[in-house]
Amino acid sequence: MKNRILVIAIAIFSLIANAQEKPNVIYILADDLGYGDLSCYGQTKFKTPNIDKLAKKGMKFTDHYSGNAVCSPSRAVLMTGQNPAHVYITGNSKAEPGMDLAMTNLPELFKNAGYTTGAYGKWGLGDTTSKDNRNPLNQGFDEFYGWKTQVTAHTYYPSKMVHNGKEVPVEKGTYVHDIIMDHAFDFIKENAKKKQPFFCYIPTAIPHAAMHAPKKLHDKWRKKLPQFENVIGEYYADPEPTPDVINPVAAFPAMVQHLDAQVGKIVKMLKKYNVDNNTLIIFTSDNGAHHEGGHDPKFWNSNGDLKGGKRDVYEGGIRAPMIAYWPSKIKPGSVTDLPSAFWDVMPTMADLTKQNTPSQSDGVSFLPTLLGNNKEQKIADYLYWKFTNWEATKEAVRIGNYKGISIHYNKSNKHKEHTAPFELYDLSKDLGEEKNIATQNAEMVARMKNIITSLKN
Repeated sequence: MKNRILVIAIAIFSLIANAQEKPNVIYILADDLGYGDLSCYGQTKFKTPNIDKLAKKGMKFTDHYSGNAVCSPSRAVLMTGQNPAHVYITGNSKAEPGMDLAMTNLPELFKNAGYTTGAYGKWGLGDTTSKDNRNPLNQGFDEFYGWKTQVTAHTYYPSKMVHNGKEVPVEKGTYVHDIIMDHAFDFIKENAKKKQPFFCYIPTAIPHAAMHAPKKLHDKWRKKLPQFENVIGEYYADPEPTPDVINPVAAFPAMVQHLDAQVGKIVKMLKKYNVDNNTLIIFTSDNGAHHEGGHDPKFWNSNGDLKGGKRDVYEGGIRAPMIAYWPSKIKPGSVTDLPSAFWDVMPTMADLTKQNTPSQSDGVSFLPTLLGNNKEQKIADYLYWKFTNWEATKEAVRIGNYKGISIHYNKSNKHKEHTAPFELYDLSKDLGEEKNIATQNAEMVARMKNIITSLKN
């Protein structure tokens, strides 16, 4: 009898120990944050000290890319591990079809490894109250608190939010971003205390328009930028209320610094519960900087030296800041120029949790890079993007340091239907994509065109 009890006790202890060995993962996805919007990536007009600390004590990626040039398809890439040639959506839509239930998506990958999963913020992949595959609860998340749809996420002062599939009222005048973050904090704290491995996905709407910022921080920046007091930021979140913003230019740094402070709070919380060394934090953005609701990306130099912004497949539309922080595993102050993208997250997390990568994934694990095993790091043959909207189909290919762009314009008030001349840039010499060298490198152009053609079949 005593031996049996001892065996059971050892088994229980073994299960607990194994659970504690699994690293927690917190994935923070900013919305429309440009490559140059963090001070560790060159922002000089305001500081992001807590996010900078993640880079100082972790790893900064210089050549990381989002899944696409706008919100929904970028998130679909992240969740499925598929690149834009294969993912089910390549442009924003008011009626997202939802992910294929036959796939193993990112939160399900963690569930299969024994993790508790939670998502907090802007899902962006369909109605979160639906009973079908558009609801995050039907895609592997144990808990969801956030906006009902992508459109209602355009306001930070909604009348209702969604918690676990049901709409819940919000008191008028409440800055809902903070409620979202409180739910995320509670999820992290609860699981950290229990030493239960967790995946916490925080797709914050900051700094997407409307340019609603906490009043105290906004007022501070309004005093610093009185020249923009006559600018009124207007936006929409039908049917939810979307207050106009006086001086939305000043609201932008207020929004980003508010999020920065909350990142600092997450790190303190992990340290308090002694799980910081066993937690990987990734901070990134879903696409390049926007110019809506009164935001002025040119004034803030939001895309740094990069050309274009949101809705472009130039570097400014798809190259994203990404920082990975894992104190016990990542060498402090590391910097990598490994070309990587959102579809690489799935195989990385499969690698991290010691699982096979789901068959639909197009990505390559960057876990060796995180762990400093550069010799073991595989590099993709190419990276590919496709963005579609009413105006055009925009495609891009990166091979090594070469970047190719093909744009087909639809018939509209702005354009006759036509395909623009192919563009080719050497990013090692021309990060701003200013000098088209397509006529000087016919072989590389042909190679990229063949990739684009093959991906259409």
